[in-house]
Amino acid sequence: MTNMDKLYASVAANGPVCVGLDTEFGYLPADFVDTAKTAGENVVAFNRRLIDATKSAAGCYKVQIAYYESLGLDGMRAYAETLRMARATGLPVIADIKRGDIAKTAEMYAKAHFTGDFEADLITLAPYMGLDSISPYLPYCAEQGKGVFVLCRTSNPGAKDFEYRQLADGRHVYDLVADSLTELGKDYTGETGYSSIGLVIGGTHTEEAETIRAAYPHTFFLIPGYGAQGGKAADIARYLNRGNGGVVNSSRGILLAYKKQPGVAFDEAAYNECVRMREDIQGECSKISG
Repeated sequence: MTNMDKLYASVAANGPVCVGLDTEFGYLPADFVDTAKTAGENVVAFNRRLIDATKSAAGCYKVQIAYYESLGLDGMRAYAETLRMARATGLPVIADIKRGDIAKTAEMYAKAHFTGDFEADLITLAPYMGLDSISPYLPYCAEQGKGVFVLCRTSNPGAKDFEYRQLADGRHVYDLVADSLTELGKDYTGETGYSSIGLVIGGTHTEEAETIRAAYPHTFFLIPGYGAQGGKAADIARYLNRGNGGVVNSSRGILLAYKKQPGVAFDEAAYNECVRMREDIQGECSKISG
């Protein structure tokens, strides 16, 4: 059973919400911060409360490494501890590292993030140096069931700069990326029929949703863009496959939910937002499947 299979099972049980632990120190409520602790220690304490509160309503967690790198060694200790706490729930954990190098360097990135202190179940990668920027990670997929989500068609405005450029055969660059990775992923298919090579497909450009989902039925999607970036549940539901086959990330919307729920503790507010988001997306999925 691969980690993508485990992700499928988790979404089936808990729903498609991916809780983004992209925890900036400034997100912590002022009255929660312990001045006797370092910034990283405070972040860990905040994340621990968030994880405990949301683990029954989340399909997975995603930890964006940049927020921890910005705090130096203190932050990297917080990163390792956050990964450990999130994985201890039994839910799949995605390390959002977006590595994109080749050869021995990529081998070292794979070792760093699929083993040891920074081990995660799945990681994000950037493909624009070519398929040899992906291949060093594949032995871990084959031997340990690890998984990758590769940037394909992202949710940021700059996606138009390169990803949407049209090729001579009429496809876009993102089509080429998706086609190439889907072919590569056929050798890494799990019990659920999904490949261990998934794609990052942004939920803010909705025109192609049904086309993309139909084109890659055996590819799991990591879907950013919900909420703060403008993605609506009605649109995002079209990137899922009967409510599964993808996870929908929300970071600030969950981490800062307490600011929109006056008088509610930050961890309870995060749980409330997870449940609201899950019901919002699942409600739209039921309209499509119904």
